[in-house]
Amino acid sequence: MLGGPFLDRNWMGQNEDYASADVVMLGLPFDGTVSYRSGSRFAPEQIRLASWGLEDYSPRFDKHLQEVNFHDAGDLEFPLGNTLKSLDLIEKNVEEIYKDGKRVFAVGGEHLVTLPEIKAISKFYKDLAVVHFDAHTDLREEYLGEEMSHSAVIRHISKIIGAENIKQIGIRSGTKEEWQFMKKHNTLIHEYCELDVLKNKKVFVTVDLDVLDPSVMSGTGTPESGGIQFNELMGWFEYLRKFDIAGADAVELAPDYDASGVSTAVACKVIRELLMVM
Repeated sequence: MLGGPFLDRNWMGQNEDYASADVVMLGLPFDGTVSYRSGSRFAPEQIRLASWGLEDYSPRFDKHLQEVNFHDAGDLEFPLGNTLKSLDLIEKNVEEIYKDGKRVFAVGGEHLVTLPEIKAISKFYKDLAVVHFDAHTDLREEYLGEEMSHSAVIRHISKIIGAENIKQIGIRSGTKEEWQFMKKHNTLIHEYCELDVLKNKKVFVTVDLDVLDPSVMSGTGTPESGGIQFNELMGWFEYLRKFDIAGADAVELAPDYDASGVSTAVACKVIRELLMVM
């Protein structure tokens, strides 16, 4: 009988036992509606491998990954070319996680995967809010005639939880109509204290990694100059520790556009630190 040791392909610091875990990491390798550069479906696998280059201890949060008590369930398998069935698979699996009294931490994949997550979680929490980090508004009704697009994910989510329960950070690109929507509903914020209206709600945090400047995160499908720096993002995470985090995801890494591997390493650290907030 082989004695090993063998390489682990799951996230480091995970609890191998699903039943006793509090948080479930779920890989969502889907990028069927990407409007510019595809490839984010390869992110969950590459992020897992790169996670072993991190320490399991966060000095910022003075916490080990093991204290998060998360289980890495692996990647869902999607039928290529079938967006609606893929979204349905996500919704059903996330719903099972919450039926089991746990919370999800999803790793995309493109940003549309957040929609079925919210559909599932909203069945359990009637006071759900979303904190949205992104370079792009994602508030279109449709893109090139397609409603199910990563460019429309937050608009669709607003129809589920209400625009008043969405706060957006880092946005710097979108149509005039989308900017008017943000202004009308006061979704775009710039100061930590503007999150305080969500203090008594369950908060889902969605991080489109292109919120970071391309000098930090070049490996994404839609890089947009003028973004925030890593430590700015961490400042927001620190403030979010005060909130009741019901779930989270990190999406839109397209690892093959950064051959250096730096973008993947950055994504890993973003995920590690966001796990600490949970």
